[in-house]
Amino acid sequence: MRSRLRLSALAVATIATGLATRRVPAAFPEVLATFGGDVLWATLVYWLLAWLRPSAAAPRLACAAGLAALAVECSQLLHPAWLVALRAHRIGALVLGQGFLWSDLTCYAVGIGLAWALDRGGVARRR
Repeated sequence: MRSRLRLSALAVATIATGLATRRVPAAFPEVLATFGGDVLWATLVYWLLAWLRPSAAAPRLACAAGLAALAVECSQLLHPAWLVALRAHRIGALVLGQGFLWSDLTCYAVGIGLAWALDRGGVARRR
């Protein structure tokens, strides 16, 4: 079974790294500065879902994270006033994004794949 403490640590590390790619992009290779935030966002979604369901199978978590990421990305095609206002705030923009990009879907797949690989490697498991 996964450890919620380890999952919490992974989530915090993922958030910190993702924010660093946005705040100090020059400290990262260009590809990470450009796409790292999106990759790590999807990785975080996987960790959060695993935290909610620590006994869930990795493929199920990956599918759920992929569906959540797809839903958030597609929601960026919608522009009701309340959603635009929510995205105008920093946290809203970080969680919900700003505009639909096909490349984001690739980043999400990479991030979920990364989390899945780390999960299968036992990084979140109790020892």
